[in-house]
Amino acid sequence: MSKAKRTRYSAEFKSKVALEALREELTLSELSAKYNVHPNQISKWKKEAIEGMASIFANKPCKSEERTESEIKDLHAKIGQLTVERDFLQRAFGKR
Repeated sequence: MSKAKRTRYSAEFKSKVALEALREELTLSELSAKYNVHPNQISKWKKEAIEGMASIFANKPCKSEERTESEIKDLHAKIGQLTVERDFLQRAFGKR
């Protein structure tokens, strides 16, 4: 018995089909025939798009979060620099 190969769809394709489903210009059957995807799958993508829409508007980073991200980058760079200096000095004085 052979297993049917699952088709992997890109995020762009899923969003395109879900957007058309949200517009409701075509029925699910018509979209299914157009994109060769099962109507239940299109319904699932449409539902996921609706549920995920709120997060698009809710995840706007505020200025303080942007500032802390840059501070974290600077601190990681400083940690790297200090680690290299420490390792160099340990080797220079033979403490390994």
